[in-house]
Amino acid sequence: MTVTTDRCFPAACAQLGPIARDEPRSSAVARLCAMMQEAYERGARVVVFPELALTSFFPRWPLEGAALERWFETTMPNREVQPLFDLSRRLEMGFHLGYAEKTPEGRHFNTAIYVERGLILAKYRKIHLPGHREREDWRPFQHLEKRYFEKGDLGFPVFAGAGGRLGMCICNDRRWPETWRLLGLGGAEMVMLGYNTPQHYPPAPEHDHLQHFHNELSLMAGAYQNGLWVVAAAKAGHEEGCDLIGGSCIVAPTGEVVARTSTVTDEVITSCVDLDRCAEIRANIFDFAAHREPEDYGPICAPKG
Repeated sequence: MTVTTDRCFPAACAQLGPIARDEPRSSAVARLCAMMQEAYERGARVVVFPELALTSFFPRWPLEGAALERWFETTMPNREVQPLFDLSRRLEMGFHLGYAEKTPEGRHFNTAIYVERGLILAKYRKIHLPGHREREDWRPFQHLEKRYFEKGDLGFPVFAGAGGRLGMCICNDRRWPETWRLLGLGGAEMVMLGYNTPQHYPPAPEHDHLQHFHNELSLMAGAYQNGLWVVAAAKAGHEEGCDLIGGSCIVAPTGEVVARTSTVTDEVITSCVDLDRCAEIRANIFDFAAHREPEDYGPICAPKG
């Protein structure tokens, strides 16, 4: 029997099945609330939802003006999302949520927040934006994140939550080792992230069969090389003509996958997260203070190109 403490508790990963283009936010929020309730009934203290969890993945379409702006949230929480915050408060749970953010100044970001007991504790804005800026008609679907979002301007913050030190990243960030190292250097003990990853990658279709492998490879390497837990939640299934891989999972600081979804629909998985296990890695092979040699890493921070 697992003993729950301030540093050892069940965490939940809530995978979302497809969201239709015309599905209202209220429907998506109802689905998120149902999964939060399920996670709570399993004893979870924290639940992680995917990237852009309130809507269909709109960067796959060419959009302009009002047709684009409708996908962004101008306040958080807002009326449609408030039930999720209310449930978090009532259940005394934390949650991670990805959404499209429009700031009061009119800036646009692919954003994630961490909420505990109905209060926003931290925000992250996606830094490694994939895709392209201009419409490319040869593609079966577009990936216009570089057109619709600005690069995140908040860095990789690490903050107190769930009895430990938490961090966030979003989708393509997970593929970049610099993301994990900065979170590790910040002392993150658990990193939460959401993603929308197509099964088909138009620029290199020969990699299609590797999508699940590359997803887990990135998560396992990030966890192991930095001695931290990873809770990664996918949008999954056949969404508006695009197959998304799913494969949501929870990874231990040893790099081992300890829970994994088995469907491409709404699905909750849980695992006990013992934050003290981070020391197994950080006090040994990846003892940063003893073994890092940053004076030799200069090229990592060289300008682009």
